[in-house]
Amino acid sequence: MSDKTTVRGSTQTYELNSALTGYECLRCHQAFAVDDEIIDLGTGCPKCLEQGFPVSLMCTYKKQESLSNGSRTRMLRFAPHLPYKNFPILGEGDTPLVPLAKLGNKLGVNQLWFKNEGQNPTGSHKDRMSGLAVARAKALGKSAVIAASSGNAGASLAAYAAAIDLSCVIVSMSSISPMWEAAIEFHGAQLHARQGQDDRWKYMQQMVTEHDMYPVTNFLKPPVGSNPFGIEGYKTIAFELVEELGNIAPLVVLIPTCRGDLLAGMLYGFLDAKNCGLIDRLPRLVAVEPGARLELVLQGEDYREEFPVPSHHLSSIGAETVSYQSYNALNITQGTAVGVGTRQCAAAQKTLGTAGLYVELSSAAALAGAEVLASKNYFTSDDNVVLLGTSHGYKELPQKYAWTI
Repeated sequence: MSDKTTVRGSTQTYELNSALTGYECLRCHQAFAVDDEIIDLGTGCPKCLEQGFPVSLMCTYKKQESLSNGSRTRMLRFAPHLPYKNFPILGEGDTPLVPLAKLGNKLGVNQLWFKNEGQNPTGSHKDRMSGLAVARAKALGKSAVIAASSGNAGASLAAYAAAIDLSCVIVSMSSISPMWEAAIEFHGAQLHARQGQDDRWKYMQQMVTEHDMYPVTNFLKPPVGSNPFGIEGYKTIAFELVEELGNIAPLVVLIPTCRGDLLAGMLYGFLDAKNCGLIDRLPRLVAVEPGARLELVLQGEDYREEFPVPSHHLSSIGAETVSYQSYNALNITQGTAVGVGTRQCAAAQKTLGTAGLYVELSSAAALAGAEVLASKNYFTSDDNVVLLGTSHGYKELPQKYAWTI
């Protein structure tokens, strides 16, 4: 494996973190070596897959004493806990943590904040994943990356691939928003529209196996998570929360969820913070989803099943499948899952707007989920709650909201 790459005529080296010890299956805990090529196939643990259980792999590291290396260069300061010491930077990270005292009072919680990931360069949390994923692809000598995306991941990956002269293919639906379509193509990526989820994944798998493209998102059914190196980037959201909030407890974090990449990454980040002695206990992670998927898995349903949900407009978190990594994150943190609908999210989006925050409809699901849980007395008056705002609202066309309130 070569870590030396050429970027726009200059030599750029992406160096693996010497603290990276290998990879581990989330389910059977089988360990894999740092140079094991299984990590880059996009199919997760081979042992579990052979048994019919698609399961993600996670990066493992030597114990670290602190979260940061002392640098104030956004995500790069957390390099001791990331698989690469350096990676393409477009200004991601250090997103605002906005206090929402009035809304917190209405929910009956001690404190409420909104972590605004819409302030990343391409407008979503996906930017924390893309830099590490393209660095890995370049280090392996790949010429192209590929992802299946409804919009956010596609726009982000296209931007980061362009920054280091990697070709990029995004496989999306024919119904993709023209705002996302324009962003993807603006960065020089190829956009391939397919008619359904299964068709997207089959096409992507073909491109990976037959054309040696590097997979950044899932293409299996049932799914595993996205690229493990990319998911590591989401740890930095947890690190920033620990930096800003300290050892505050009890802490609850509500996360709009599709297949759990963000859930998994934040779990890994909080585990690292706990291992460094910076927090005493893990926050409860809450997956907010359109309808009941993980809710049913937590009640005993098989995570490999399909879970049809009511019609909705939450394109960034819409799916009828879940992943083991989602269940794993909720189980370890003693969290939960809550289903929300379009109108609940539209009302929450409007509420956030009156607080000065313009977010994507799927991002407003975090507040909608908190309101549902508050109505069920899930929170206590001691709870400190963070809403994860995954994307800004400028990517969606206003006419889509004719059905709102």
